[in-house]
Amino acid sequence: MNNAFDYIVVGGGLAGLYTAYRAACTGGSVAVITKEDITLSNSFYAQGGIAAVTAEDDKPANHFEDTIEAGRGLCDEEAVRILTEEAPLRIRELIELGMHFDLEADGDLALGLEGGHHHKRILHAGGDSTGRRVTEFMIDEVQHHERIRIFTERHAVELLVDTQGCYGVRTWNWETDSEEVFIGRHIVMATGGSAAIYRRTTNPRVTLGDGIAICYRAGCRVRDMEFVQFHPTALYTSGGEAFLISEAVRGEGAHLYNKECKRFMVPIHELAELAPRDVVARQIFLEMRRTDSEYVTLSLKHLPADVLLHRFPTIARHCAELGLDFTDHIPVSPAAHYTVGGVETDLYGQTSVPHLYAVGELASTGIMGANRLASNSLIECLVFGHRVVEDTVRSAGHPLQNPSEVPLRLPAPDEPILYEQIKSRLAKLLMRKVGIIRNEAELQETLQEIREMRRSTQNYSVGDLYGRFTAQLLDVAELITRGALNRRESRGGHYREDFPESGEDFRCHLRNTLA
Repeated sequence: MNNAFDYIVVGGGLAGLYTAYRAACTGGSVAVITKEDITLSNSFYAQGGIAAVTAEDDKPANHFEDTIEAGRGLCDEEAVRILTEEAPLRIRELIELGMHFDLEADGDLALGLEGGHHHKRILHAGGDSTGRRVTEFMIDEVQHHERIRIFTERHAVELLVDTQGCYGVRTWNWETDSEEVFIGRHIVMATGGSAAIYRRTTNPRVTLGDGIAICYRAGCRVRDMEFVQFHPTALYTSGGEAFLISEAVRGEGAHLYNKECKRFMVPIHELAELAPRDVVARQIFLEMRRTDSEYVTLSLKHLPADVLLHRFPTIARHCAELGLDFTDHIPVSPAAHYTVGGVETDLYGQTSVPHLYAVGELASTGIMGANRLASNSLIECLVFGHRVVEDTVRSAGHPLQNPSEVPLRLPAPDEPILYEQIKSRLAKLLMRKVGIIRNEAELQETLQEIREMRRSTQNYSVGDLYGRFTAQLLDVAELITRGALNRRESRGGHYREDFPESGEDFRCHLRNTLA
């Protein structure tokens, strides 16, 4: 098999799919590599919507200001300006391509309001199925494009880098149980974030940050990993599973009550339940701790039931399956949701390694700052996926090599028992000590436990696949923990109870490194 292409796109979420489509439109050959099925991504499960200015009474400058405010002083203004000014164009292009967003009775786009936004600018598709609808639309476009080939069940293990930059990806093919190498002129990493490394998460189980670890080991700069966004309202179940209850539910007017039946967000922030996510998540955590409760209550009983059922069919159906009435009230608590930091890029998605790009949640473009504004993630995939391809058109890329000349290194994997044990132990550890509220003592304890876990993996044979996966998990956990330890302040999604105020000395990005 000749696995040489103009573009190698690793990841099947919206960022990877859209980038692959745009790349193919330039006339280049494209390989899309996904770890499992192409529908298994954060994008596919995103409920909230896509933020873009489309209404006459709104303007990109307003979207810019809301994003800057949510980012708590760490947004790169030029990146935010690019996002907010180019977002309407990308949406128009998507609609012209055939994507259908929800409409009002008069035919205008139906716009919602979410936390941190001061104007209605959130587009939806299928109510609370926006991510699924947009991702399915792009999957269809990609699957039917003659210049794109999709390779599922391929797990990216290592980036291939020489003196000229990145030229390929080493993968494990789960279908054939063998190593497979892909070579390209332009390599685009779009593997998503790392929130599934936490025990309680809204992410698919595969979102473990391995792409971040692979990029780091290939020489990429990584920053701001301490900013892990916890979604305030994930459905609480006694089994610990978390199901996202979209920000848009609070945008429709839902209220949060504590164990004492009091609305606790009203005195905390002028936007009450629609305050930025870090504010709401932290206050829910504090209320749970203060009242010794495992959840708070999201109440919707004061809202029209028929409107709720029409607007949020997926959430209502899931709640009903668990015996809960979504139109009355449901138990919620925070869950790890979004990786705000990641692989550092420029304004065209280039990493510090030539010919290697990062896009989507994996990338740190400077847009999110210290805290992502609701519904900015999907639009970032479109805006920066487009810019990645723009940049490649101006570049010849890495000279194509012969895949058969790359030596194979990966032996057949051993049993994943130790890997699964460490993944479970790490998930509980991070949730307990590197979660919504942190302190130096527990962060130091976490680093010590990570060191112990690394020692326990020394029996893995050299190059063993699960040994590599385990090392990647531990790399990501350590990058997050060291970032949290080094940022001796509280800002956005990072809160230190021993340093509860923001400091001017830390009004900057911090590069994350391993010891």
